[in-house]
Amino acid sequence: MSKEMRFIRSFFLRTLLLLAAAVAIVAVVDPFFQYHKPLPGLKAVLSEKEYQCVGTLRTFDYDALIVGSSVCENYNNRWFDEGYGCTAVKAIRAYGSIADLCYFVDTAYESHDLKYVFFNIDPASLPAGTDTTFEATGCPVYLYDRNVWNDYPYLLNKDILFEKIPYMLAYSWIGDYDEGNSYNWAQWKTFDGDQAKALYARLPEPQRMQPETVNARELDGNIGLLASMVEAHPDTHFLFFFSPYSMLWWDNSYRYGERDAVLYNEKQVIASLLPYENVEIRYFQDDETIITDLDNYMDVIHFSKDINYCLYERMVNGEDRLTPENYEERLEHMRSLSQRIVEKDILAYYPQ
Repeated sequence: MSKEMRFIRSFFLRTLLLLAAAVAIVAVVDPFFQYHKPLPGLKAVLSEKEYQCVGTLRTFDYDALIVGSSVCENYNNRWFDEGYGCTAVKAIRAYGSIADLCYFVDTAYESHDLKYVFFNIDPASLPAGTDTTFEATGCPVYLYDRNVWNDYPYLLNKDILFEKIPYMLAYSWIGDYDEGNSYNWAQWKTFDGDQAKALYARLPEPQRMQPETVNARELDGNIGLLASMVEAHPDTHFLFFFSPYSMLWWDNSYRYGERDAVLYNEKQVIASLLPYENVEIRYFQDDETIITDLDNYMDVIHFSKDINYCLYERMVNGEDRLTPENYEERLEHMRSLSQRIVEKDILAYYPQ
């Protein structure tokens, strides 16, 4: 064998060994938890929901889910563990549709029995399409299926080797990282009325109010997804809740002519879910103390972790529960409050 051939063979073998070592390191440490839960001595360092959420749902030990969009990321899982006697993990999809979130719940049920599902309903999710949006929005769908043969973008990835794994090891061994704060983004953020207002692009003139049934087809589809989920799992207690968006958000929905449709959509989904024995619904949107104090917000939607804890306490204490007798009154209160906001409260920030 010539010297050139021996060199090529040696180079080829060394390359294969390096690739095999890289694959082995990623598979063993597994910072996205595709193949197993954290190894002994390592913590569940969760900061990238698009890459880690599905893996945690398949490999972690839990019996409860905190399901929702970015407004749910600042809940601490341990609050729910202590308050409800469960072990909770998050199923988070920023701006997630109902279809996306139901996909996460279905994924959890593949290998877990759930005592509780704490499910935040965003107003924007109710008129959304009923197909999942993972592929359309560029999510790593190769991590969402169960085909290990297409995992090479994960297993052979220098960012995983030289950034994600060291990051996981550092947070596991150095400092007091709290695993309950999975996907938490509140640290280093500023919650301030001036900032929230600066991030609100207010429409100069209100548009005509749309018919309240403008999204009826999509709404019916999403109600069907939620109802099917509840019906399929009668032994799970589903706690649906509506988070308090700022008065800037309500002003925006009014000025874009969407307010009436928002409230109609909420009324329909509440009326559809309330009859189920394994469902309860909490309504926090009309808390004027929270939503009219812009210092609670960093933008028109996202509130501080203090508000997350306040909402959790009210859940565990049984407060703000909707019933067949009171839900229409609460929604009418929200309508009246939103009207007061656009006619009076908002003028403190946007004088006529």
